[in-house]
Amino acid sequence: MTLPSAPIAFSGSPIDRADNLRADPDALAGLMNWKARLLTLEEMMPELDDTGRLGWGTLADAPEDAELVFLGIDRRDGGEKACFAAVPPRGDASPRMANPRLWQLMATLEPGELALYGGARSLIDWHARHRFCAACGAGTHIAKGGWQRNCESCGAQHFPRTDPVTIMLAEYEGRLMLGRGKGWPERSFSALAGFVEPGETIEEAVAREVFEESGVRVRDVTYIASQPWPFPSQLMIGCHSHADDDALTIDETEMAEIEWFTRDEVAASLAGDGPFRTPPPHAIAHTLMKWWLDQ
Repeated sequence: MTLPSAPIAFSGSPIDRADNLRADPDALAGLMNWKARLLTLEEMMPELDDTGRLGWGTLADAPEDAELVFLGIDRRDGGEKACFAAVPPRGDASPRMANPRLWQLMATLEPGELALYGGARSLIDWHARHRFCAACGAGTHIAKGGWQRNCESCGAQHFPRTDPVTIMLAEYEGRLMLGRGKGWPERSFSALAGFVEPGETIEEAVAREVFEESGVRVRDVTYIASQPWPFPSQLMIGCHSHADDDALTIDETEMAEIEWFTRDEVAASLAGDGPFRTPPPHAIAHTLMKWWLDQ
């Protein structure tokens, strides 16, 4: 099986994460100078400059008493600038599709800029949601440049969270299973997806999620590609599987519709002239559908 040829959205950040500097407070302090850059965000939405790239200010633009997260070192323009982002007062609890303006802005960013924004968004959102210790409830403070939080009371250490999610194609006799979730717009179909649960392999999670939502048993699970997804912070694990039959028993508590689509129908839909609306290009489900057509 060939891997997807197109870049995976939110991957490929162009800056050096500089992990070796995170545990060195003196080195980090030395980077917080007039050359350092602060990512410009409005309620965690990116602000773009005149060239359509991410907007940056100086550390003097940070809100008073804001926690600063070290994103890494940017060497793209021949210099060496430390990049930071400010933790907002609160995280973003809204559904990921609830802000059309955000999706419009993201669609204009080139891949490296989108990856940089996605990583920063996930990190600062995690900080905004974890100001108190999960062990004892006391306040936590930022550590290792923002890649850790420490409890002021019990000494517990907390690290940025990434949740694994399987997102999978199920195929039967040349047709592809796709579903429309509860509350989705009419004719909007995507790959089935679900969180990996404790004690599961990726393959087991794929088989369980497909069976729970569609009643179909699948086998021969194959990994295709992965995608960091900053809403708020998942790792989407794209897979392909083969179904034993096409008889559907839909879980109506989660899914509005599940259907089987032919290659011609998937191709026409990706081209904008088919029986359903596909996910946007920066969603890995879109990439998986294109990959399937290329096989």
